[in-house]
Amino acid sequence: MKLTKMSHACVRLEKDGQMLVLDPGTFSEEDAALGADAILVTHEHLDHFNEERLRTALDANPAAEIWTLRSVAEKISAAFPGRVHTVGHGDTFTAAGFDVQVHGELHAVIHPDIPRITNVGYLVDGGKVFHPGDALTVPDQTVETLMLPVMAPWSKISEVIDYVREVKPQRAYDIHDALLTDLARPIYDNQIGALGGAEHLRLKPGESTAL
Repeated sequence: MKLTKMSHACVRLEKDGQMLVLDPGTFSEEDAALGADAILVTHEHLDHFNEERLRTALDANPAAEIWTLRSVAEKISAAFPGRVHTVGHGDTFTAAGFDVQVHGELHAVIHPDIPRITNVGYLVDGGKVFHPGDALTVPDQTVETLMLPVMAPWSKISEVIDYVREVKPQRAYDIHDALLTDLARPIYDNQIGALGGAEHLRLKPGESTAL
């Protein structure tokens, strides 16, 4: 499997000539979803969901499909009948040749005065990769590669470290990092790497690795 980190929370996974794209939002490249055979969206916030970019990707590939939660599906399903699938916690499906399990139900708390929205995470190929979206969801099985939301308005670094400890992945790659400046990167790298208990890694936007 080939993993490519796009900007912010977007990730591309490729194997056997097919591409699965997760969370191609507004903070990611305009073409982040182009070429996708399947797209997964964790929730409706603009940094994870950009309706125009999803429409462009589905127009470019008439066979491409989307799996997402109801709040996102309602915004785009009418334009692409039969190609947008609504999922929730506990569901399993196959997308672009990848086996996917859905974990989680709610977005992390931003502030008690802000109502929580729904959010799902996607466990790919039996734990090969887990993308939690905007939540610190812990799957009920082993995770090899955790896509780690490293910096967000709803988290602090102690929570990020404890999340890595609880999931116990073999490795954690940073995502959700568009708000993290290069000046602060070494602080996060050093503390998560030293205290998380797993190999902590970072890819630049557009950089790939083999899993």
